[in-house]
Amino acid sequence: MKAQGSTTDSQPCRRAWFDALDPVLPGEMIGLWRGVGIPSGHPLDGVLENLQWFGKRFHADLSADALLFQWKPGRLVPLDPALIPIRMAILFAPFGRTFVARNWLSYMQKVFRARGTTASFELRMIDGGETAAMVYDRQPIVDYFRWIKDDELAGMMVVEGDERRYFFRLQKVNVPTRDGAA
Repeated sequence: MKAQGSTTDSQPCRRAWFDALDPVLPGEMIGLWRGVGIPSGHPLDGVLENLQWFGKRFHADLSADALLFQWKPGRLVPLDPALIPIRMAILFAPFGRTFVARNWLSYMQKVFRARGTTASFELRMIDGGETAAMVYDRQPIVDYFRWIKDDELAGMMVVEGDERRYFFRLQKVNVPTRDGAA
């Protein structure tokens, strides 16, 4: 999955694009989703991809693994966002795009590993309309979602007190069952 747009895309253009998409119901999100950032001029553009971000997992009980990373093929590691304060992550975003940061995080994955789910999802209002939103348990962050197409979502991360938005795409991952069916 490729990121859409160029690094010169503006926040207002991305916001208008996101607002024009159809809303999502929480029950439609259950499952595993692979993510990629959408450049928009946000300080975190490119950081998650550099750190081997895989995406998100939404559970039937409306809980979620907010940050899934993949350091080895077939092995997903959920990290606890509460252990990395968002304002510090934004401040040090240039470091997050370096090889040193990627290497450091891969070694620290046991320390940052989540001991359970780290968010919940529900319907929330944004810009006069309701759509699915993932609320982080111990961070001032809400991710809002809208449909791009049947198996692809747009996400918009909103950090309380910050006017900038981080945009990303999620593509549904079909996970085979024991009998081989997807």
